[in-house]
Amino acid sequence: MPDAVYKFATGPERRRKLLAPFWAAGFFAVIVAVFAGGMLTDRILGLPRLLDGLAGVGIGIVLVGAGMVVYAWCVAVFLRAKGTPVPVNPPRELVQGGPYAVVRNPMLTGLFAVLFGLGFILHSMSTVLVWMPLFILLNAIWLRLVEEPELEKRLGVKYAEYRQRVPMFIPKWHRRSSAA
Repeated sequence: MPDAVYKFATGPERRRKLLAPFWAAGFFAVIVAVFAGGMLTDRILGLPRLLDGLAGVGIGIVLVGAGMVVYAWCVAVFLRAKGTPVPVNPPRELVQGGPYAVVRNPMLTGLFAVLFGLGFILHSMSTVLVWMPLFILLNAIWLRLVEEPELEKRLGVKYAEYRQRVPMFIPKWHRRSSAA
């Protein structure tokens, strides 16, 4: 699979631009399936509403807002680098600035925050506690087995070094050392 993604990512620009909307639509369909699965699971199992009332909505709004800011920032960085967020039409060069200086996949981190937030707004117990963790796990597996090998093949040592230095989803918090 990494070779197929590599073939598309390095192929003719026209083909990359044609495939990008289909890839994005497929990813969006998976997101819809996560929410449909969550809502259906809640209903079938008769699960209680998660943080019913303003608490759930408030948490959800904060997560959606923060996630949208991060996601939009990432899209802007990719567009400036003359690429798209879709793996079959990426920027030609390794993007290491902005949120990409802190985590390798900030776009997904932002998207995860948005989706968790929507789960809280919908008060869906299974979306937040089952379907979203499963969605994150599947994305992490995809990244490890498909996207990262493709990036290393396409971008070489530069990506390998970046991968070693920058975490996948969650920033490393470094304590500042004080001068003794």
